[in-house]
Amino acid sequence: MSQSRLSNYSVNRILVSPLLLASAVFISSNVFALDLPLAEQLAIDSDPSIESFRVTALSYEDASVADDTLPDPRLRLGAVNVPLDSFDLEQEQMTQLKVGIRQDFPRGDVLSIKQQQSQYLSRAALSMADDARLKILRDVRETYLNLFYEVSAYQIIRETRQLFSELVKITESNYAAGRVNQQDVILAGLELARLDDRSTKIKAREESNRVRLSQWIGDVAWNDIDNVFPPLPTLPEEIDLNEVIPQHPLIRAESAKVNASKQMTEMARQEYKPGWSLLLDYGYRSGNNPDGSERTDFATAIVSLDVPLFTGNRQDRKVSANEKKISAARYIKDDQLRKLKQMYEKNHYLWQRLHDRERLYKNSLLTAARNNSKASLKAYQSGVTEFNTLMRAEITELDVRLEDLRVRVDRAVAQANILYILGGTGYENL
Repeated sequence: MSQSRLSNYSVNRILVSPLLLASAVFISSNVFALDLPLAEQLAIDSDPSIESFRVTALSYEDASVADDTLPDPRLRLGAVNVPLDSFDLEQEQMTQLKVGIRQDFPRGDVLSIKQQQSQYLSRAALSMADDARLKILRDVRETYLNLFYEVSAYQIIRETRQLFSELVKITESNYAAGRVNQQDVILAGLELARLDDRSTKIKAREESNRVRLSQWIGDVAWNDIDNVFPPLPTLPEEIDLNEVIPQHPLIRAESAKVNASKQMTEMARQEYKPGWSLLLDYGYRSGNNPDGSERTDFATAIVSLDVPLFTGNRQDRKVSANEKKISAARYIKDDQLRKLKQMYEKNHYLWQRLHDRERLYKNSLLTAARNNSKASLKAYQSGVTEFNTLMRAEITELDVRLEDLRVRVDRAVAQANILYILGGTGYENL
């Protein structure tokens, strides 16, 4: 990205931020429920790490211009061969007032190589900004999905508690009429208390997720959330990891760092070449020659060269050290490639297996659990079955509903992790 484009980004960010802040204040009034796309956008627009990397890229862009510029020339002013007995500038013929300029020229192609190094570091910073954005998306999605689970699970438990409250009343009425024993009343109260305990635990986890979400979006995290299952971009049917993973911003950043290390090695190799400088002096002489003529002024031109004769302990060592830095950078890149591939395979297999479980719950388990609880209730009302059988049926339906929700949320979390890996290839379209 060019410097002008980066500058435009910064200006646009400054202009948009007040609008986002106003939107956040408006939303925090609980007029609207918080949904996942809005949480993603607020998190990205308010995160300082992305802007930090982009500003760093800007600094390297500026440095690359400076790196390809010659050092400033040096101005020389002075008096030469001034007699100490009188300090008379006209007494001796060799006395001069000198003015000169010296320009140093670095060794070989050091300037252009250093410029390329800064450009590679700028690309690395931009890629790290892209990676930071993808990580924020991934983390916000995971946190929001877990928050959605806790909020939805709490609602499911509250629905079940309402049913249990009615069953407790029925059981107490039947006990008063002598149709059930005291154990059924105790059991009904126990299950009701256990539901209250589960509700308390869920509320604690919900608050924990809201606290975590607030680090990205602030107080808006405490708004009511949308009751629609959070949407995510769909995954492609076929993926070639050998093409996808090298395009990930994290790998692009490491590749740029490898290239920057290569430029350091090239700069070290330039140390074998001589640097040189050019000196131009003008010497003014006052006074007259013995024959009465004016003394002639002097001009001096000197070229200086470095002579790199003893390279064993400096140039050779610098080249060797920087070659080792290239190897280290490549190892880091290879390690990141391996981790991303492992992350993809782990989450893709999990995503597929959870899809199988999701279909099982949708096509079989939810219906079976619902029918079982209905049948148990009718049987209990008809006096065919005992109260503890009804309780087990209701608890089983509750557990199946919660597990179905958990499976769908976990699958979406795995999908969010996969989208993070695919982020550099155009599949992430936020």
